[in-house]
Amino acid sequence: MVAAGWPGVDPEWSRTVDVLSTSGTDQPGTVRRWHLLDNGDQLSRLDLTPASTLLCVHGNPTWSYLWRTLLAAGSDPAHPWRVIAADQLDMGYSERTGTFRRLADRISDLGDLTEALGLEGPVVTVGHDWGGVISLGWALAHPQQLAGVVLTNTAVHQPSGSVIPPALQLALHPAVHKWGTTTSDAFLRVTHALAHPPLPSDVRKAYMAPYRGAHRRGGVGNFVADIPVDASHPSFAALTGVAEGLRGLTVPALMLWGPRDPIFSDRYLKDLLSRLPHADVHRFEGAGHLVAEDRDIAAPVFQWLAELLTESTPASDGQRSEGVSEPTNFRPLWDLLEQQAAGPGGAETAVAEMAPDGTVARSLSWQQLDRNIRDLAAGLGETGVKKGSRVSLMVPPGVDLTVALYACLRLGAVVVVADAGLGTKGLSRAVKGATPDFLIGIDKALAAASVLGWPGRRISVRDLAAARRRALGVETSLAALARQGQGASQEPPSYAPGPDAPAAVLFTSGSTGPAKGVLYTHRQLAAMRDTVAETFGIRPGARLVAGFAPFALLGPALGAVSVTPDMDVTAPRTLTARALADAAAAIDATVVFASPAALRNVLATRDSLSRAGQQALGKVELLLSAGAPVPEPLLAEVQRLLPQASLHTPYGMTEALPVTDISLEQIQAADADAAAGTVPGAGNGVCVGRPVHGARVAAVPLAADGTAPGSQPVTDAGVTGEILVSAPHVKEAYDRLWLTQAESAGIPGWHRTGDVGHFDAAGRLWVEGRLAHVVTAPAAAVTPVAAEQAIERLDSVRLAAITGVGPAGTQAVVAVVETVPPVRKAGPAEPQLAGQVRRAARDAGVDVSAVLAVPAQPTDIRHNAKIDRTRLSRWATRVLAGGRPGTP
Repeated sequence: MVAAGWPGVDPEWSRTVDVLSTSGTDQPGTVRRWHLLDNGDQLSRLDLTPASTLLCVHGNPTWSYLWRTLLAAGSDPAHPWRVIAADQLDMGYSERTGTFRRLADRISDLGDLTEALGLEGPVVTVGHDWGGVISLGWALAHPQQLAGVVLTNTAVHQPSGSVIPPALQLALHPAVHKWGTTTSDAFLRVTHALAHPPLPSDVRKAYMAPYRGAHRRGGVGNFVADIPVDASHPSFAALTGVAEGLRGLTVPALMLWGPRDPIFSDRYLKDLLSRLPHADVHRFEGAGHLVAEDRDIAAPVFQWLAELLTESTPASDGQRSEGVSEPTNFRPLWDLLEQQAAGPGGAETAVAEMAPDGTVARSLSWQQLDRNIRDLAAGLGETGVKKGSRVSLMVPPGVDLTVALYACLRLGAVVVVADAGLGTKGLSRAVKGATPDFLIGIDKALAAASVLGWPGRRISVRDLAAARRRALGVETSLAALARQGQGASQEPPSYAPGPDAPAAVLFTSGSTGPAKGVLYTHRQLAAMRDTVAETFGIRPGARLVAGFAPFALLGPALGAVSVTPDMDVTAPRTLTARALADAAAAIDATVVFASPAALRNVLATRDSLSRAGQQALGKVELLLSAGAPVPEPLLAEVQRLLPQASLHTPYGMTEALPVTDISLEQIQAADADAAAGTVPGAGNGVCVGRPVHGARVAAVPLAADGTAPGSQPVTDAGVTGEILVSAPHVKEAYDRLWLTQAESAGIPGWHRTGDVGHFDAAGRLWVEGRLAHVVTAPAAAVTPVAAEQAIERLDSVRLAAITGVGPAGTQAVVAVVETVPPVRKAGPAEPQLAGQVRRAARDAGVDVSAVLAVPAQPTDIRHNAKIDRTRLSRWATRVLAGGRPGTP
């Protein structure tokens, strides 16, 4: 052994120990030599008392080297833990026994080792790959010593009727097995190639070192051969025993997962969660099988361990709640819907959707809507949807989605909503990460599910021909389930979920990284309804046009008539003035929800409005526009189109919608205060007003390096910081993103939004951009919005983005502008425009180092309004380094 040649390993950790073996494969009294990486002696030499012990078990074909970052972290005097990472027998630098050791033997072997070490506990096990099963087997056999379990990509059960992963099928094939795993080092090389990014050469060599020569790789081949592919395998009973034993394991658990794993995919994570439902989970997007190499797992593990030492009980459902105390007068989301159906107006229209010719394509009365929801809920229940089932809804806003959503919620199922605006890649990542049990979709979504391998039993919206149903793997349809559920006179008690039961996983837009699933409970969804109703005065009987997908489903919850206009909701800019007017006329609308991108196109197509259309829009009393900042000039134009409407632009996010509210008149007053300089703190951003009903807002001051490291919320005028919100309708947690959730809830009682802004002396909030987009220039951190607004006032600029280029702390400020008319090619702006942009930015207090022009800004495809500044930064870096501009 040459420990000094293993990057990241302190030679003092490496040692061997002789262990009396009790495994059935060994003769009584046999002694086996184990190799360990163990920091226990080092901690003792430094007079450090460990908080407890981590027992780390590697899989195949790695060795204890996999856990070197945990050893380093455990050796930190600030939080010492003893970390024992053992090389399993026949693996790493432990003894080559010459015997075939099966799963039960390896669990027994590990017990022999811990007994020889005198390990008393408390112990937290850590396992990866097949080491995960072995570590769990030890945990179940040593309940008195066990304090918790940590797992990285592993599996404890192979679902019946499904095949094992293709990579393992190949490794087990008789023609490949011995050559691939033992005779050659192919299995090792293929496994190491699963790292993202690729392993550095010295790390790869360290992983290969103990397996040089076929005589050193027998354990690798035997490990593969011991995979229980079915019930006839000798290790099937041992694996089943571990899998079923987990259902009674109540100690805290943490799962750190690489979704980009061709072996242990998300379906195995889903199975583990069914057995350990209380577990904390974090999925590292982009990471794969070797998640301990792909990402820093030491930091989250030791953060979790610190909480483990301070918490007396694990959090319910693996989530840690945040926000203020909740009211007890809970009314489910469908409460007003039922009241409307039972009231005197029950026969009147409740939901409708428009056809391209301007007529109503479909509609349901309140009574019909309530009956259809009950029928579908009964049908879904009979087909297997139950409390806690995850149901992915891939249905455009309208009648079908409304019925399906409320039917699922009434059953206690968890609806998963990730719209097509995420794009194929983003949508696929979201659906696979949520691992739904059922997928309800239109033909296009079902076809994508077949091609891309999305999980879930498939249900079509419409009845399909038998051949089409077989081709798409569809079991039934909403129409068939509704017919099946007709006549159900009474719902069983199981149809009523509790207020704190999970209700929905809603995905963010993905404009600042991979879309995140946001978990809401029934109580929080109901609080969102109540906040919207109280803030904007929307009462039962209101009539709204839902041109913005997030609000399309709130109509029935508010007791309001709702209509979906003729548009592609995944592309908001497809809403035309005529389509908006037709929808408004169809229900005599009083409220309109529309995104800024939709409003731009409405204004661009207003010349097509008929007199009747103008009259219909003239009756609108309230316009809400959310999803991205709305410039005052745009709102002023909209005001002329909707002369009687009060125009409001609520600020919020998927995690808390809404947070603040402001009207057009209030925006104009705030801008006037900023121009006059009469109100301290006014200006330098977009004014989004004051907190909505039931919400509190504060900020954590921004440091010079562009971070918000503090923990003390402030509301002082002019202090820029990360915006915090506390409200009954704030999310429960990020779904399967424990680390992200812990960061967002790092200040008790508050959600960290990731936005930056400040208050003025009048108590109004001004948003200055995203924390991730703050430019760390040498003089100070630069927030982007104020300079962008100043640049966009130039007649020659349609949209502007401020981004940073260079190392953190020394970044150059770069302005990227979309011009009017558009430039033909992206690249450095012509001198006259560049000078105008620099002067405008300087007036806003920002010195711009370079100005680049693009034909069109890259925007997120959900809102068509949020500029992808991270993408622009990468592009600008390439251009300024002399690369070909191309398209950002």
